[in-house]
Amino acid sequence: MTSRFTFATLMATATLLAGCASDGGLRPQASMAQADRLAAAATLADARVSPAAWPAANWWQRYGDAQLDQLVAEALAGSPNLRIAQARVRQAQAAEGLAEAAGAPQLGAAARSTRQLYSANSSVPKPLAGSWQWSNEATLNFSYELDFWGKHEAALAAAVGRRNAAEVDAQASRLMLEIGVTQAYLRLSQAHAQLELAQSVLKQREHVLQLTRQRVAAQLDSSVDLKQAELAIPVAREQIAAAKEAVALLRTQLAALLGAGPDRGAAIARPQLQAVRPAGLPGSLPSELLARRPDVVAQRWRVEAQLQDIKAAQAQFYPSFNLAGLVGLQSLGFGKFLQGGSQLSALGGGLSLPIFDGGRLRHNLALRNADYDLAVEQYNQTLVDALRDVVSQLTSIQWLQERAAYQAEALATAQQGYALAVQRYQSGLGNYLQVLAAQNQVLAQQRARIDFDARAFDLDMNLVRALGGGY
Repeated sequence: MTSRFTFATLMATATLLAGCASDGGLRPQASMAQADRLAAAATLADARVSPAAWPAANWWQRYGDAQLDQLVAEALAGSPNLRIAQARVRQAQAAEGLAEAAGAPQLGAAARSTRQLYSANSSVPKPLAGSWQWSNEATLNFSYELDFWGKHEAALAAAVGRRNAAEVDAQASRLMLEIGVTQAYLRLSQAHAQLELAQSVLKQREHVLQLTRQRVAAQLDSSVDLKQAELAIPVAREQIAAAKEAVALLRTQLAALLGAGPDRGAAIARPQLQAVRPAGLPGSLPSELLARRPDVVAQRWRVEAQLQDIKAAQAQFYPSFNLAGLVGLQSLGFGKFLQGGSQLSALGGGLSLPIFDGGRLRHNLALRNADYDLAVEQYNQTLVDALRDVVSQLTSIQWLQERAAYQAEALATAQQGYALAVQRYQSGLGNYLQVLAAQNQVLAQQRARIDFDARAFDLDMNLVRALGGGY
């Protein structure tokens, strides 16, 4: 009979263990791309830029504008967006601390005191039966889960990965703030240049208006020509007003980037940016781009965190072992509570094994695998976008240099044409429409020159950003 019972017990145990939750067949599917396998050597070799080191952390100082240096420093000290990123770092640090605490031994204290009436008709002997008594207990409690399968270790590693990602994200936020301030400052410089041009155009048109009045008085032009010359004055003044509006709006935008009020923006003087050679290209691209771009680095840490989440989810399929114990005092009444005979202690262990859980553990692992696949593909896309970003800036810099040469030629030709038109007009050989057309051509090319100069600065900044901005 005993042997049959033992056999049945063993068979039941084997059946239960065979039906335990299993992680079989659940694996991630994505794989991380390698930067060196993204073919870019030929494209980068064609880029007509000089070799250089990676951008410095204070890259904006190469523009030689002390006011810009001050504005960036104020933004880094006062921007709410940067403080938001720093708060996220603190969140991740706290989550890391929670993960570390979850795998540590736990020690706590407990105490209770209860006034109880014992039944006179139960198993309690006299003199307790039918009497009121105080039941007192004070203990120190200990518990610890043995991490045989690395569940807590993996959870902690995942939290570390997320904390590292948050720290790198904070660096990325810092870079984007530096870029944002510098680009807004560049736009302010561009708006001031447009304002100066509009004021110059007004003076030119006032001069032409004076000539037209003289020609009308000499009956060389008609009143129609005079009205057209007069019309050009309010048009020029409207362009001045539009440029002043742009200056005011950009000052307000800069103040907001600094985390300050609009009065701070009103105190910003005209920028004095110094033209620089385009940023060079490091020779170790694209391999070192992995470590130089904060968005790429942060995404790698997220991939690592998701990988550790998978390990923690896999460990949940295995038995967990727990130790528990307590030591303290226990007594009826208070008179003997502190005596040696009131000592209480216990020590034991426990084991738990998931058997049937409705597929909860498998679905949880499948979710972690999918999260990992998502993080990997996001990393792959981030890497592709990072390399595309660099090449795009290099391509634009290369073609801007050629376009700028043609534009300079067009501006010189337009200025020569305008000078000739004014000369003919003063000599009575031309008419106002010819002067106006020539002047508009010069104006269009002068505006294009301002835009080209701003574009050169903008591309230089974008290349610095694409190369990681000194991270």
